[in-house]
Amino acid sequence: MTGGATLRLGDAFARLRPGRAIHGISAVLLPHTASGEIDWAAFERHLLRTKRAGLDVAVNMDTGFVDLLDEVERSAVLDVARRTLGAGTPFYAGAFAGSSADPLGAYRRATAEIEAKGGIPVLVQCRAMHGLAPAEKAAFYGRILGGVSRAVAFELSPVFAPHGEIWDDETFSRIALLPKLEGAKHSSLRRDLELARLAARDRLRPEFRIYTGNDLAIDLVAHGSDYLLGLSTFAPERFAERDRAFAEDRLEFLERNDALQHLGNVGFRAPVPAYKHAAAQFLHIVGDLDGDGVHPRAPRRPGADRALLWDCARRLDLLDDPERAWRERVAPYL
Repeated sequence: MTGGATLRLGDAFARLRPGRAIHGISAVLLPHTASGEIDWAAFERHLLRTKRAGLDVAVNMDTGFVDLLDEVERSAVLDVARRTLGAGTPFYAGAFAGSSADPLGAYRRATAEIEAKGGIPVLVQCRAMHGLAPAEKAAFYGRILGGVSRAVAFELSPVFAPHGEIWDDETFSRIALLPKLEGAKHSSLRRDLELARLAARDRLRPEFRIYTGNDLAIDLVAHGSDYLLGLSTFAPERFAERDRAFAEDRLEFLERNDALQHLGNVGFRAPVPAYKHAAAQFLHIVGDLDGDGVHPRAPRRPGADRALLWDCARRLDLLDDPERAWRERVAPYL
């Protein structure tokens, strides 16, 4: 699939970039009530929390159930994000064609709406892209981009959702050269593939950003990636603190990254799509949500996961009263 296998350990270590400013974008969870309705008030609170932490916001991503929402709901998410974040605050938003009979038209409508509301489109893959040859696929992206000023591409492993796919080397090379694309989110959950993307980026277009979506290897930021992560919606402040430690060349980065990676290993284990329920469970445990509701068609984690997530929250110092949190938000679910 890619030349990642030709890289050596020394190549990875040679990429370490301490002192670099990391661009962090958080794919924000879209909370739901116990009855399956979107919890708009909780969504607004979490948007503001993410903004205050210092991370950029991304809505209508995989973490926001973009493939399970209809067009009206996706549009409402954009409206709430724009109103909540305030005029002039940039945000990112997934543009998704779903199963439209006219995917190009669907992407163009979605990207136009995102830009009209002050957002930056993130081009979420759809099944119509599968099977296209590299030149055809890049040309399709080029046609989508014809009506926008700038955007980010998104390659998503099918382990997250069946509409995703990981590009081959030629496809990535062609897409990375599209001038209106500022970068691409890479969610293969494989270090070797992402390191290969970084090496190809350096050769082809050094200003092109690779946003890691590898929630099982969030230290890829140390090797030159930026990030657009679902994991950061669990604890946006802790991610921002970790990022500042890296930019200031402080050893503290390692300890903070370890604690966040422990959370990622718990939340993103198989089946991976259930991480969204893990996020809701975690945010309930730390007191940021009133419950752990997710989209009615989204997979769920067992209640026993709360014991692990409580330990993660304690390690991240996110519990004002750990024993009370255990008593009220963990023990009843075991």
